[in-house]
Amino acid sequence: MSTSPLLLRALRGEPLPRPPVWAMRQAGRWDPLFRQRRGGRSFYDFVSDSRLAAEVSLLPARFGVDAIILFYDITTLAQAMGVGFEMRVESGPMPIVPVVSEGQVRKLDGEPDAEKFRCVLDTLALVRSALAESQANAAATRLPILVFAGAPFTLASYCIGTGKDVAATCRFAAEHPGVFDLLLDKLESATIHFVRTLLRQGADAWQLFDSWAGRLSPEEYQRWALPYHQRIFRAVGEAPGILFVKECPYPDWLVRSGAAAVSLGTRHDLAALRQQYPQVVFQGNVDARLLADGTPAQVIRATQQCIRAGGKCRHIVNLNHGVEPHTPVENFAAFIATVSGAEV
Repeated sequence: MSTSPLLLRALRGEPLPRPPVWAMRQAGRWDPLFRQRRGGRSFYDFVSDSRLAAEVSLLPARFGVDAIILFYDITTLAQAMGVGFEMRVESGPMPIVPVVSEGQVRKLDGEPDAEKFRCVLDTLALVRSALAESQANAAATRLPILVFAGAPFTLASYCIGTGKDVAATCRFAAEHPGVFDLLLDKLESATIHFVRTLLRQGADAWQLFDSWAGRLSPEEYQRWALPYHQRIFRAVGEAPGILFVKECPYPDWLVRSGAAAVSLGTRHDLAALRQQYPQVVFQGNVDARLLADGTPAQVIRATQQCIRAGGKCRHIVNLNHGVEPHTPVENFAAFIATVSGAEV
């Protein structure tokens, strides 16, 4: 029997005794231990403290997850490139000076020195050390480490200051096509460099987040999302990558991205897509809102249904997006335990 982690075996399409399970934002403010460690520290101060970032990255291990995703922010790469950010309560990360001109884009570093994201590298090293020690003490298979990056369209929306307002991002792109295309190209180069650096330092797999691209029209998606996904996944060959586009209406294009696995939302029929694409590895797709607002029994039933739809092959159990901040601990525990410890 293989001793390789379940997640990596799933990404390779190998037969498994059960699907692996983890959750986006599994290290987050829904967890009282996370809130305890953060205390009153500002977000960027907290995330830049590698010791604390490593501690909170590891917190979900106590629930039995099958992977650890490093805790840092999607804007970390943009900051390394030269864009300063502040965290606003209502609107999230906002650039101190929005990147709106060709001159500003050309000043951004397309291959930032690793020292400019040293906090992430140090977090990775600390998590690797802790997991190696845990494995030695427990004689268990080591949990794999996931890292992540924002895809160019989504990260560009933060750099220009439009954030989650996709309509505003598209207006900017229509009014300043040269600036926007140049920014996407610069972010593509930096993303490849960033992810490859983390993989060479010991990360096992990675996820590309294009959170807002699912709200693009077909024409916009084919221009600003799909070709960037394809080039990034083609360029990063050190370890398997997962593509996440929140509630993406274009599953065929997800499959054509070149990712080792594609993440599905609640709008997708996992069983039907499994039949349509039997060789594709799918991730998802339990409703994060159910974890937040439902009961443990409802979470268990939904998770069992997801496992059945996935067919226990080429399937990674996850949510349709990140764990909501008001999610009860018992619901998250039920979600993980249903996959990791119960027959379905």
